[in-house]
Amino acid sequence: MADSHEMTINLVVLGKTQTGKSAAGNNLLGSSDFESRLSPSSVTTCCSLGRSSRILGLIRRNGCESALRVQVLDTPSYPHSALSKGQVRDTVRTALAQQFGKEGLHLALLVLRADLPLCPDESNDTVQLIQELLGPTWKDFTAVLLTHADRAEEAGYNEETYLHSASSTLLSLLSSVQHKYIFLDNHNSITKEERNIVLRKLLNFIQKNNYQVLLKHSKE
Repeated sequence: MADSHEMTINLVVLGKTQTGKSAAGNNLLGSSDFESRLSPSSVTTCCSLGRSSRILGLIRRNGCESALRVQVLDTPSYPHSALSKGQVRDTVRTALAQQFGKEGLHLALLVLRADLPLCPDESNDTVQLIQELLGPTWKDFTAVLLTHADRAEEAGYNEETYLHSASSTLLSLLSSVQHKYIFLDNHNSITKEERNIVLRKLLNFIQKNNYQVLLKHSKE
């Protein structure tokens, strides 16, 4: 956090291939920093950091309006079509230490597709990787981002009916992270208003966690 008139939140996106991690990162930043396209193999092979421009109208501190900056670390997927779990874990762990080692990480966003069921084995693999990356307090610093929500809506589901019909695996995961979840459409770019709604929810999660940050160092 640079000064009293500007606040920076640090985020990392994690998830499987073709869940929309990079696209989600671009939407949060309001940019096209990360390569995002349909591909028969994993697109992202290394970590990269994107930083938004100053965003006004979302936060007030000490009675004054403050600008918000968003930093997003895009990561290789797991499972990955070319990298082993150890390679993905070590790559992400090193990048977290390099990019957020001093300022700390506010939230890890686990990206899942709302239009596909979450199965137990898939969930176990993903959660295990997050635990290895973030440590024992991972639940406090993890939120679920459900992409392709527009497809779920096209199938007749709103948020309430979707959660009522969701697999026990997904419901258990959402419960473990204190129901920190956000639905996100899969458009190439969302409107400023849609983006602000998502950012307000993320800020609410961070506020409820008392603005704590997770500090990760490469020696761990």
